[in-house]
Parts: sequence; C-alpha cells; structure tokens
Amino acid sequence: MQFRTILSLLAIGVATITTLANDRDDVLTDTTQLGEVVVTGSRSATDVRHLPMTVSTIDRERLLMNERTSVLPAVMEEVPGVVVTSRGVMGYGVSTGGSGSINVRGLSSSSGRMLVLIDGHPQYQGVFGHGIGDSYQTMIADRVEVLRGPASLLYGSNAMGGVVNIVTRKQEPGADGKLSQHTTLNAGAGSYGTVQVEGSNRLRVGRFSSNVAVQYQRSDNHRPNMGFEQYGGFVSLGYRLSDHWNASAMADITRFNASNPVKVSDDGLVEPIFDNDQSIVRGSANLVFENRYERTSGALSIYNNYGNHCIDDGYVAGKAAQTDFFRSRDAVAGVSLYQSFLASSSTRITAGIDYQHIYGRAWYEDKATGATVTSGQRIAMRQSGHAHENEVAAYADVRQEVTRYATLSVGLRYDHHSAAGGEWIPQAGLVVRPIETGEFKFMFGKGFRNPTNMELYLYPKANEELRAERMLNYEIGWRQRFSDGRLTYGVNLFLIDGDNMIMTVNRRNVNTGEFRNMGVEAEAAWKVNSHWRLSTNHSYLHMDKPIAGAPDYKGYIGADCVYGRFSATAGLQQLVGLHTRFDRQDATLLHMTLAYRLCPQVKIWARGENLLAEQYEIEYGYPMPKATFMGGVSLDF
Repeated sequence: MQFRTILSLLAIGVATITTLANDRDDVLTDTTQLGEVVVTGSRSATDVRHLPMTVSTIDRERLLMNERTSVLPAVMEEVPGVVVTSRGVMGYGVSTGGSGSINVRGLSSSSGRMLVLIDGHPQYQGVFGHGIGDSYQTMIADRVEVLRGPASLLYGSNAMGGVVNIVTRKQEPGADGKLSQHTTLNAGAGSYGTVQVEGSNRLRVGRFSSNVAVQYQRSDNHRPNMGFEQYGGFVSLGYRLSDHWNASAMADITRFNASNPVKVSDDGLVEPIFDNDQSIVRGSANLVFENRYERTSGALSIYNNYGNHCIDDGYVAGKAAQTDFFRSRDAVAGVSLYQSFLASSSTRITAGIDYQHIYGRAWYEDKATGATVTSGQRIAMRQSGHAHENEVAAYADVRQEVTRYATLSVGLRYDHHSAAGGEWIPQAGLVVRPIETGEFKFMFGKGFRNPTNMELYLYPKANEELRAERMLNYEIGWRQRFSDGRLTYGVNLFLIDGDNMIMTVNRRNVNTGEFRNMGVEAEAAWKVNSHWRLSTNHSYLHMDKPIAGAPDYKGYIGADCVYGRFSATAGLQQLVGLHTRFDRQDATLLHMTLAYRLCPQVKIWARGENLLAEQYEIEYGYPMPKATFMGGVSLDF
C-alpha cells in the first residue's frame, strides 16, 4: 500500500508539472530529433525518450574496457537491478552446478522468466526453457540493450521479466563504396591456467558486408575437477538488395566442456562429486529480410536456436560411477514478421505475427554401447523421449504523440500455445516531457511464461495440464540529461504482482505460486572531460518470497580514465543481502583494467578481478576465487 501511495503522489506531481510546462519555452520542440536510439523496446530504431519502458544500453566501448570474453559481467555492473550468477574464474556451465542465470528484479533466466535475444531472436533451451550463459560472447556484440520489466508484448513467452538483446556488429561502409575492413585479434592468459583468444574480421564493399569471428578459451578454475574449455565461431553476411531492402544471414556455434566439482544436497550438505562432466553444443542461425521506406519499415525473420547436450551425472564417494549419460537435443525454430507504419506525423503503428516450434528430446544413453537405456529409466517423457509444442501470436502497438510534451503507447498481444492455451497481453505507457532535457515515464505491462517441455512432460512431477505463468508490472521513472548529454541520470520505482507460478507440490508441478516484488533503481553517468568518465547505479529490491541469486541491494561505482596512449578502468560493486539457496551474503568486489597502446595497431592490457580478495559465493556451495589476474595483447588493423 505504501508503494502505491508513492506512485499516486508522483502521478499527481507529474500532472502538475505537465500543466506548468504549457507556459515554458524550453520544452522539446522537435519530437523526431534522435537522442539515444534503441531497437529493443519497439522493434525499430526509436529514440529512448519516447519509450515508456526502462532500457539501458551498453555500447561496445564499455564492453571492451575490461577485456572480457562474455558480455554478462558488464551487464551486471552497468545495469541496476541485474545480477548474473557465477561459480568460478571462467565458464558458467549447465545442469547441476551451472550458473550464468540473469536475475532482474527477482526474476531469473534460469527459470525462463528473463529472455536473452541475439538481434531480436530468442535464445533458450527447448527442453528446460533457460538460456545458456556461455553462448553470449563479446566478440559478436556491437552493444547490449537491457529492457527491465515485461517485454512479452513484442517478444512473447519467457520475456515476462525483461530481455537482454545482444545487437551484433556491422562494418561501416567505405568512401564511395570502396572496400572497408577491420581485423581484431586478442589473446590473454592468467590465473589458474586461464587462456582466452579471439579474432574477428569485418568487411564491407559495395552492397556486400560480412563479419567472421572465432574464439577459444579455457581454465582449470580455482577448484579441482572444475576445468572448462570452449570453442566458438560466428559468421554474418549482408547484402543491400536495393535502396529500401536488405538481406542478411547469421550463424554461430559454441561448444564447451565443463565439470562440476561438488554436489549440494537438499539439506545444504556440500560434498565432492567425481566425473560430473558436461559436453554442450549450442548454435543458432537466422535469415532476415528488412525493408526501410520513408514512412514504413519492417522485417521478416526465419530463425533456429538449437543444442545437443551430453552430461555425466557423476558420483560421490562410496557410490558407484554412472553407467549412462543424460542426453538431450532441442530446437526453438520460428518465423517473425513485423511492419511499422507512420500513420501520420504523430502516430506510429507496429503490427506483427510470430510463430515458434519448440522441440525437445531427453533420454539416457549407455556409456559402453551407446544404446538408449530403457530399464530403470530415471526420466519419463511423452512419446519415448520426444516433446514438441507450437506457439503462434499476433500483436499491435500504437505510439501517439498526444502533444509536444507527451507520448502515449498502447499495445495488445494474443498468444496461443498448443499445450497451455491462449493468453492476452496488454501494455500501456505514457512519457511526459515537461522540459527539453527530461521525461517522466509511466508504464503498465503484463508478462507471461508458458510451461516448458520439462515441466509438461519430463520426470515424474510433470503435468500436462499446466497453464502460463503471469505477472503485472507497474512502473514510474524520471530521466534527465545535462550539459549536452555529458551528465545523465535516472530513477524509477516498480511494483510486480505475479500469480499462476509453476511450483512442485506433493511431487507434481502445479500452477499455484504467487509473489510480489517492489523496488527502486537509480543510475547516473558523467563524462567529466575528454579524459574522465564516472558512472554509478544502485538498486533496492524487496521480495516477499526471496529467490536465489537476487540481493536486497546492489550498487556499483565505476571510473574510466584515458590519457594519451594510457587507459584505465576500475569498478567497485557491492552486494548486500544476496540470497543463495540456504543463506544470505554480503560482498564488496573491486576490479581494475590497465591498458597501454604501443602503436595504433597494438595494445597491451592487464586485468585484476576481486582485488579485495573477498570471500563470497553467488551459487550456494561454489565459493568464488579470491584475487585473479589476466594479461594480454590486442591487435587492430
């Protein structure tokens, strides 16, 4: 009730300011002038000042500052309210002991309630419904856009808590259509036998463009039986068919081998586990046709996200080794079509249809013979291990410039899942701009998640009568810029009500859970001068039913310095009341990266993580390493 009272008071304040703004001369005079442009909140490139949802952007410069191969650590540091679970120096892994889940406002990607996209295409596992943290590589990313709050209107199931959209890199055209190309090589090594190597080449000539990248990384990690090794490749091709049409194709593949060193029992007992090894292949591919005219733009996408997993469940001391592997294959394939129309100078309409085919197969395989194990089988899945579902949806979103000072957005989606049935998804928002440099944002949205194939069909607790999870999100925020954009800050409050959540009761999955989360988030960035940049973000989260991987408070302060050939970046992050499976922890983490450019083509760098040697864990039973160090060289030509 207190939170709703605050929302009401703020709403009254906004109405008053809006009335006063009618007499001001410093209002936004050109609503088409672009500021920070994002694609995640509206499908097409849109000035973030006109969107009611909360979107944070991490550009490539920020992603590269700490020479990390994964985008996830930067997402955790740069975006308030976001926590990424980790377990070691390198490698997130999957299954028991896996990490890499993204928690936003108490909703986690490990349970399929937070969606990861690559160029707007969903990336999640077809059997278990979660993302794979080791697939999200910096080498492919031009920027990362994080939308906090439900995004189900545009992206459907699994986007109930928000989305992380990785926008891939493109090469800029050369003068007069001449050849333009750029090659980057980066290699580093450090603590616990950790090695990272990646290389990429981007090319553009005439109407053709390409981007090819490869990477390799490995680590012994800081505990026995916790080795990690990964290979990855990425290729994208583009061709400008005409002045208004573009075609592009993309494919990427990641293969990693990971090991889990411990088993955590239901009562919190941690004991060593042996041969708990994972061999994982994840890949995706898409074909996209885009059009862009003066008053309309849109795209047709055909995509497939797939995986092949082999896991040895391992054994503890005194028990026999497993004689079989757990195997699974999955695919999430789909077609997405949308078109955005400028119906008038003040009205934009976006409409689209989506179709997904979600396939999964799980079984046990004899290690010696490769035969499918049927006797004493520990799983049960429909049709001898196979399961597949179809999902089809249609949506429309209208954005209306009500006055020079306000933008109203309303949208509706209908989504039909072959097992869970139909779901209506409404969304509405208002942006009020009382001054040229600031805006209030009001947002209401519904998010949902359809049950996964695992919840419907896998293991004895499966229930084919499950329906979609649902949540309602209420949000209000303020964002402002000063000094020609050199100083920006924002603050927002939110309230989330969730119901119909899938829980296991009496060894059976049922729709019975409810939760309420509320909190406040704040962020600011200041480009002091040509040498210094400072940033900070803070978030407080109150959960009536705490979940693992979500802290009560998360804060971050970062500083970047560039002087001639020398650059440095440092960040201090604090987690207070971090909930794990069995306890709560606090942690203060310091990282720093130093770099020196020997010449325009060669840079050497050194990075330190957890420099305060803090003892902490995000995943219960998996204490993180103390201070670790990496060093390397980067080539650009």
